[in-house]
Amino acid sequence: MIMSEDPALGTGSLGVGPQLNWSGEAALAPTATRLGEGLVGDRTPGAAALEVVEPDTDVTIRARPTVGDTGDAATVLADSMVLQGDNTLIAAGGVVVWYQGARLVASRIIVDGPSGDLTIEGPIHLSQPGAADPEREAILIADSGQLDRELQDGIIRGARLVIARELQLAATEMTRTDNGRITTLRQVVASSCQVCASDPTPLWEIRARSITHDAETRLITFDHPQLRAFGMPIAAAPFTLTAPDPTVDRKSGFLRPEFRTTSGLGFGIKVPYFITMGDHADLTVTPYISASRTRTMELRYRQAWQNAVTEWNGAISRDDIEAGETRGYLFGNAIFDLPRDYRLGVQIQVASDRGYLLDYDITDADRLWSGVMVERVRRDKIFFGRVGNYHSLRDDEDNSTSPAQVADVIWQRRFTPNWIGGEALLEWSAHAHRRPSDTDVDGRDIARGSVGLDWRRSQILPGGVVGSALAGLDADIYRIAQDSNYDDLVTRVDPMVGVELRWPLAGSHGGASHLVEPVIQILYSPKDDGTDIPNEDSRLIEFDEGNLFSDNRFPGWDARESGLRANVGATWTRIDPTGWSLGLTAGRVFRAERDRIFGDDSPLSGKRSNWLLAANYDNNDGLAIANRALFDDSFDVSRNELRLGWLRPDLQLSAGHLWIDRDEGESRKDTNELTANIGWQIAQGWWGNAETRYDFATDSAQRASLDVTYRNECITVEMGVSRRFTASDTVRPETSVGLSVRLGGFGTQKDGPGTVARRSCMR
Repeated sequence: MIMSEDPALGTGSLGVGPQLNWSGEAALAPTATRLGEGLVGDRTPGAAALEVVEPDTDVTIRARPTVGDTGDAATVLADSMVLQGDNTLIAAGGVVVWYQGARLVASRIIVDGPSGDLTIEGPIHLSQPGAADPEREAILIADSGQLDRELQDGIIRGARLVIARELQLAATEMTRTDNGRITTLRQVVASSCQVCASDPTPLWEIRARSITHDAETRLITFDHPQLRAFGMPIAAAPFTLTAPDPTVDRKSGFLRPEFRTTSGLGFGIKVPYFITMGDHADLTVTPYISASRTRTMELRYRQAWQNAVTEWNGAISRDDIEAGETRGYLFGNAIFDLPRDYRLGVQIQVASDRGYLLDYDITDADRLWSGVMVERVRRDKIFFGRVGNYHSLRDDEDNSTSPAQVADVIWQRRFTPNWIGGEALLEWSAHAHRRPSDTDVDGRDIARGSVGLDWRRSQILPGGVVGSALAGLDADIYRIAQDSNYDDLVTRVDPMVGVELRWPLAGSHGGASHLVEPVIQILYSPKDDGTDIPNEDSRLIEFDEGNLFSDNRFPGWDARESGLRANVGATWTRIDPTGWSLGLTAGRVFRAERDRIFGDDSPLSGKRSNWLLAANYDNNDGLAIANRALFDDSFDVSRNELRLGWLRPDLQLSAGHLWIDRDEGESRKDTNELTANIGWQIAQGWWGNAETRYDFATDSAQRASLDVTYRNECITVEMGVSRRFTASDTVRPETSVGLSVRLGGFGTQKDGPGTVARRSCMR
């Protein structure tokens, strides 16, 4: 049996749109799930992060010189050295020997003249200072011993072998053979815990008749091992067990088990087994068994090629929740690098039911997407295309009347027109979606082709005012089927012209820098009430500082702003010499006539929109606060969002409160929700993490969890309890409790937040 920890890997991901690389921590909500940056934001779950790790470095044991090999001469440093008549060398007092990369420290050595063998009196310290990675090499500490002239093979007494400065093996006698490759310890104790003379009992230890360490395969073999905790035997094996040493990143074997208790499945245990399939692939098989409630087999397969990587996760179950039914899921994705900087992505997401994904803690997603994606991103061009199928797991959605088969193509190019200057953006796009239903209206199918051109040219005017001329043209053709409320073929052309004036001002006072920029933007496009085309991709509208000065705030293509309008606002930023900064943005939209494409409850409706006021603060020491509010002339707030993030070594806080008034046009009810995630250093080695989501509109909690991790130099314990409060016809509230334990010194593990408790020996 081989035990191993899952390797620490780098990540990349595939979603439904182009993925952009993140760097550093988010300014707000550092522990929250980062938002996607794809061209298509459909709120379906992204596939599993694809992970790649460099192949294991081969370990080569230096060949032993043959008889007569002159090799490198040894260097000996000592307080006194005596060379006897038979060429026997006696060195005493602070002896240090360097030979072919190895370093031996002892109090006295005797070098036999004819054979060159060494008799060593301790304390002995034998290491390899010239190793490629000294932190991962083994160090030998002993009382006395006999070694050959190569400092490799021999017998060591009162020995301790320290591997990667983590795992210690102590024995009364140790033998090194095969040019130092094989180290055998007898009557041995192994532990990664600190052992003190005043308290020699470690937190845990493994006793065995013998332990063998192979420096080439980096495996440790235990003969009849016995596991003890606080000196008390708790487990034993009457046979031989094998485990990787701490320098191993990937090795076939059992991963740490996980104990899980849920209200739906009862007490259960997961025992994952990791199988390496060469340097480029691996398979993890995880049986999950609970007390007469479930029999589950989980699988994860990963493989990397020179220009591709893939990962597949799935499970199949028979449980008491759905008696007599076979339940399961399969999530898989792959990324392929194609010629000319193109990238191909494939994603599959299927599940027997949403309850299964929640019962087995897979994901809380309620819509799944499977399909194929192709993209290419360059400095001035972008291409993105996808085709796939949506499947809803919501109780209140009918998959036959929801868009299922969807295809999108987007091509954009940014360029500078030679004859008018400025900067232009040309876009071609196409979209189609189909509903499985054949009924009128409910089974509406749509296909669209669009072309758009946006142009801007800026000029610095007298007084430092920046003036810009804006123009745009969008043209669409729609094919609408199975809906008698609309014509089968609809065309639309929307021109837009506008001007913009910005007056950036900068100054300083008391060492602080102030930046002020008032902006006015006047736009015009012909009136369009949007009744000729069904609005299916622009139902939810955001109004924030990011689109205050935008010619169109609808996220899709089906709806566009029109008429004569003015976007007016200003920004102010203060940068303090101590590092903190404060920013404010305020603005409003004015219209000559009401744009009826906005509903009565929308903050953008009427001749004057709600006021937008946004503020952000960063103290340059991990704390960031942002707030955005929309309110009318009577200061009645319709929307408010507060976000707080605080990142310190001993604290990771992410919190947010969202308030939105009901909006009939968006089919949105009143929203009043608090979400918070906090991780903190409870004590040395103890890290806690709590999460909650509470809906004040319904006066009910959505979810809550508490996880506690304890880490010291030799053990990691993770404990957690969570509660999901949501309920429906297929989903019921559930409480889950989990526990996992990892012994240090076997395989590698990923670093976690917080500190590591380390035991110190007091003299």
